[in-house]
Amino acid sequence: MSGPRGGDRRSERPSSHGRKQSGGGRDASTGQRASSTGRKGSSGDDKKQFGDKKRQSSHTAVGAGADLPRWLRDEIVRSTKKDRRDATLNLLSAAAGSFEDGRYAAARKKLIEAKALSSRAGAIRELLALSCYRMGLWQEALREIRTFRRITGDTTHMAIEMDSLRALERFDDVHTTFETFLELGGSSGADAEIRVVYGAFLLDQGDNRKAWEVTRPKRLVKDAPEWEVRRWYVAARAAARLGDKGTAAQIAAAIEESDPSLAGMDALRDEIA
Repeated sequence: MSGPRGGDRRSERPSSHGRKQSGGGRDASTGQRASSTGRKGSSGDDKKQFGDKKRQSSHTAVGAGADLPRWLRDEIVRSTKKDRRDATLNLLSAAAGSFEDGRYAAARKKLIEAKALSSRAGAIRELLALSCYRMGLWQEALREIRTFRRITGDTTHMAIEMDSLRALERFDDVHTTFETFLELGGSSGADAEIRVVYGAFLLDQGDNRKAWEVTRPKRLVKDAPEWEVRRWYVAARAAARLGDKGTAAQIAAAIEESDPSLAGMDALRDEIA
């Protein structure tokens, strides 16, 4: 699409990781900025991710962490001393259940214990970071998600890393994190999510042109993934603020066709009007 005053198009980077993307952008669990990113409040994307991981096991297992998928138990076995494995698996299993139920404080408590037993397990750091993020513990979430990325090389959750920096008002680091993601690459979902968070940040900073350049849709298609629709939402707001009401209305129509219940649509219509 041509977009407001011919903003440059940025290509999506190829996927470099196979992990399922979790949500970036603040949500109703913290009561902040849901409308700026188009998220449905407490979307449960990361909750669904770890819940899916628990249920992905296709075999019957017994013993510690028996309800965890095989790949996850294998990760703990590889990264944990033998005499600590059972306790670690049991703590991780209990934490995953608490996380699925939305009991993030309970999950965090168990995961801190698990981390003390197995500090190099990426899965523990990942779920601990997500739990802290859901609780609004920005500094702890940032520390743990960066440790997860350092251990695994996985860029899936860099949107959460960026959003935590935004909450901490470390604005220079927000820009740096986006540039780092562009260098490292990631999945299509991770790319869209970090653009949602960065685009919303740029709108907050009044940089509407760059917000459009970052979030501009390559094309509007039916049945787009949720993260792509959220990217459209930020792009539509940027287009409206740049004065291109036609482009903003076109994107808004595509959003309503793909996800009519997306949070913040009334506010978007007001901006376009």
